[in-house]
Amino acid sequence: MEKVLNDYLEKVEKCLKPMPVSERVDIVREIKSEILELQSENQTAGEILERLGTPRDLAKAYIGDLLEKDTKFSWNKVLTVCAFYSVVGFSGIFIIPSLLIIAPAFAASGVLVPILAAVKMADYLFHLGIPYIDNIGIVLTGIIELNPVGEFIAALPIGILLYLAGRGAWKLLVIYCQAVSRTHEKIAA
Repeated sequence: MEKVLNDYLEKVEKCLKPMPVSERVDIVREIKSEILELQSENQTAGEILERLGTPRDLAKAYIGDLLEKDTKFSWNKVLTVCAFYSVVGFSGIFIIPSLLIIAPAFAASGVLVPILAAVKMADYLFHLGIPYIDNIGIVLTGIIELNPVGEFIAALPIGILLYLAGRGAWKLLVIYCQAVSRTHEKIAA
């Protein structure tokens, strides 16, 4: 096997370091056998590496597959979860929870902002006397003072922008999660 392919296997093994040794050895052996098979089909080292992707992505894909297969509690699964997050690294620990909070919060705010502005405008126009409704509104202190009708008009684009930001955050989360497991699907193809 070419040196560049051996180096690739060593990098994959480093990315799998937090996993139990038996699992790590099995994964590296499987990848090596796939590489040898691809070489027997006269693929160049460059083509093989392109197909496999980066060592880090390939390791993430294998760890993700191990997590999906093992549904009961075991210490191996705990170690696999630790390995997954160490491979995914800071981005996985930060991005996933952040986007899981941001996406629904922005989308819900995008819906609520115009609704609350409409309620405030109805209270203003029909003198309903709804308690605490004066505490709701768009505050542009020192710049401009809006009446409830103006606040409602301003709330519409703000609500749309918040909703779109929530949907965008959700799409980013889906794209990130798909990217984590995409490499293993390539190797199986």
